Parts: sequence; structure tokens; C-alpha cells
Amino acid sequence: MKRFDNKVVIVTGASSGIGEAMAYEFAARGARVVLGARSEDKLRAVAEKIRQSGAEAAWCACDVVKEEDCKRLIDTAVEHFGGVDVLICNAGLSMRAIFDDVELSVLHRLMDVNFWGTVNCCKFALPWLQKAKGSIVGISSVAGLHGLPGRTGYSASKYAMTGFLETLRVENLKKGLHVMIACPGFTASNVRFSALTADGSQQGATPRNEGKMMSAAQVARIVAQATGRRKRLCLMEFEGRATHFLKKFAPGLVDKLFYWVMAKEPDSPFK
Repeated sequence: MKRFDNKVVIVTGASSGIGEAMAYEFAARGARVVLGARSEDKLRAVAEKIRQSGAEAAWCACDVVKEEDCKRLIDTAVEHFGGVDVLICNAGLSMRAIFDDVELSVLHRLMDVNFWGTVNCCKFALPWLQKAKGSIVGISSVAGLHGLPGRTGYSASKYAMTGFLETLRVENLKKGLHVMIACPGFTASNVRFSALTADGSQQGATPRNEGKMMSAAQVARIVAQATGRRKRLCLMEFEGRATHFLKKFAPGLVDKLFYWVMAKEPDSPFK
């Protein structure tokens, strides 16, 4: 196990799902964890569970869409623990609708949370991360490697996140900043239940079989290990590695495979 003893790790979207699992994982590896999400009650409960395990935790209720909230999250880490060593940009929103039907406001919402939420947090954390020669981890997706039909806004926001973080890595080559893009596949987490439909309402029940997906705890372990190794790209399962490889040599085949997989979903618009 790669240790993070006394490192200060900020996790956004930490009140549930992958974010909550990562909070527990990094705390178990010795980190002092700072939790960010919109729900005060859930954050308080996660922080208390971490403290009961013997680790240190602080939290800040924040909406990553709001710049002032992101600044307050970073300030919370500095005030409690003196700096920032790792920023995990995990807060995210998904969707399920084809572009023909989706309202543009849904795509704007996806970009606000997934892309601008990452930008906002990085902006205020960057001086501390540069000082610590720390890590920024963006929780992207296989949909950030290749366009995922029925998820135009989601794929676009994850591609935008990737472009931003890769550029940030290049700009900081001489400053020792580590930037990693992590791409889970389909994961059994609440983000799937809160995915937006064409009109912006939450889909509720997921159309996919949750039992065949990675668990949030599995994703958290892989991300923590890869962060400790300061990897550039973290691909977690066969689908992600295959997509990354095949896109270089047979992008048309990847198009067909992605279409075929999405067409198999219950109530799929691709028939």
C-alpha cells in the first residue's frame, strides 16, 4: 500500500459514491482528508466516520460551480492542515439522452459541474500544490477517451477536463506538479441514478446492470495507488484499455463498438 502519511488530500463530490470511497481510502493510507460537496449532513457523517477510524478529516459544504465555494474549500484545507498536497476533482454529473432530444440547458449544466468545477478548484489550489510539488487528479471516464453515444454533454465535459489538465501539466513541467487523468468505466455509484435525462430531470433507476460494474471502493483503491505512483493516465478495466489502444489504430471500429454497446441498453434510443 502506497502511504500518504500526513498528506493533505482534498476530494470533491465526497458525500457519496466514488468521492466518499476515495475519502475513506486516502484516510486509510494516512492522509488528512478534506471533503467537499453540497450536502452538509452527508459530509459531516463521512468526516465523523473517518475520525472514528483514527484519521483526520475536515469538510466544507460547497458547490463546485461557484468560484467562491471552491475558494472556501481550499481555504478550509489550509486553515485546518496548513496546505494542499493532492486535489482530487471528482464532483461530477452524468446524462442519458441523444443530442436530437436533449435540451441545451442540460449540456450547459454538465459543463458547469464537470469542467468548470474542475477549473475552479484547480485555480485556488494551484499555488499550494505547486509549493508541495503535489498532485491534481481529474476523475474522467472512458467517455473522455471516445465519444459515448447518448452522453454528448458528459463526453464533451470529460474531454474538456482532459484538455485543461493536460495543458496544466505541460505548463508546470518545471514546477514538479503531477497531473493524472483517471478513467473509470461504468461504476456502480449514485451518479448513475442522478444522471440527467433530455429535459434535465434525474433518470432515477439506471438502465444498466449494476452488479457487473466496478464498485466505488475498487475505483478508489486504483486511483490512490496510481496517484502514489504519479501516473499520467489511469485506465482501470479492459474496456478502457481497449478503447485507448484501438482508437489509435481503428477509430471506426471503436465507433461501431460503442454504438453497439449503447444500443443494447434497455430503452435505448439506438435501435
